[in-house]
Amino acid sequence: MRVLVDVSAVPEEPVGAGVYTINLVGALDAGADVDLEVLTRTDDRARWRRIAPHSRVHAKVPTSRPLRLAWEQAMAPRLARSLDVAVWHGPHYTLPLRYEGPKVVTIHDMTFFENPEFHERAKVVFFQRMIRAAAERAKVIVAVSDDTAGRLRRILNPQVPVVVAPHGVDRSRFRPAGDDATVAADLATLDAVGVTPPFLAFVGTLEPRKNVPGLIAAFAAVASDHPDLSLAIAGRPGWGASEVEAAVRKSGLADRIHLLGYAPPELLPVLYRTAAAVVYPSHAEGFGVPALEALACAAPLVTTSGTPMADMAGDAAVLVPPGDDVALARAVERVLSEERLSKALREAGPRVAGRYSWGVCARAHVEAYRVAASDQPGSTVERDPGGSQ
Repeated sequence: MRVLVDVSAVPEEPVGAGVYTINLVGALDAGADVDLEVLTRTDDRARWRRIAPHSRVHAKVPTSRPLRLAWEQAMAPRLARSLDVAVWHGPHYTLPLRYEGPKVVTIHDMTFFENPEFHERAKVVFFQRMIRAAAERAKVIVAVSDDTAGRLRRILNPQVPVVVAPHGVDRSRFRPAGDDATVAADLATLDAVGVTPPFLAFVGTLEPRKNVPGLIAAFAAVASDHPDLSLAIAGRPGWGASEVEAAVRKSGLADRIHLLGYAPPELLPVLYRTAAAVVYPSHAEGFGVPALEALACAAPLVTTSGTPMADMAGDAAVLVPPGDDVALARAVERVLSEERLSKALREAGPRVAGRYSWGVCARAHVEAYRVAASDQPGSTVERDPGGSQ
């Protein structure tokens, strides 16, 4: 079965949906279930040849976002027909609407509908229209969590199968330290970016829904009782990042808050492994990859209740209501001061993370492609509870 995956929306510094797309394509390429065609921007061929060395890479899409979106609607159908693909997969909300062949679309979250205040107005208008249109025209929809699937059904009531395919984690990269040599290497890596334990860590784009200002307020609330503690915030500035800068100034603790910017791949597991706690206080997510990566690295995790992170972590995390900065500070203080709790979280995290892999994620997608390519109705896909590769 020949499948085309449009990866042209993945930026050079991927986060969230970009991390999902890269790992999905890598896992599909490594398997033998599909013949993969990878569609990318004209300037991005080399990266995707490394990610998918056994697949064909088509560097056809313009580099600018407006031209990319226009190309998808005007030119993509012709390419799909010329390649004689069985399925087109749009992994980032959008599809070539005029292409009449079987199409699969991934919906990551429904915040454009439920929480438009978390996004720029122009993106809200575009993605609300495109998500509705894609859900109407897709043969199968992939949702990245049960939470997203439920919200999708409630808001849009799609008339096609919705396949739940949770993200995975690369446990060869995201793992506990294990030995003294790894610990020493991790400390050297931290020293190079100016971070010294003990510290709290956050990883994610600096945007309103992540509630980074709330995290800074919580850090300020516990900082006096932990004078050696610092806060490391790793993530590129997004829309609304000025609120984070204002929160740093307001805290009076700028000398103890490290704004690291986008963290390169080699830094992420180091931050997770060495943090006194990883704090991910997001109001809403489709899945929450940083939370899963933190669990895999045996980091004590504090995150928000009523979210996919809570569903995933279970008792391997301390949960607080979204937006409750007082409760967030109390949860952080508990992890810092209760050694038994911290130890239990560190032991539970890798067990939970062991249920998730990109191999399992890819197999769920292959089943979605098979349903889309057939004339038979489908439903959700059974997930491997063991998370085997």
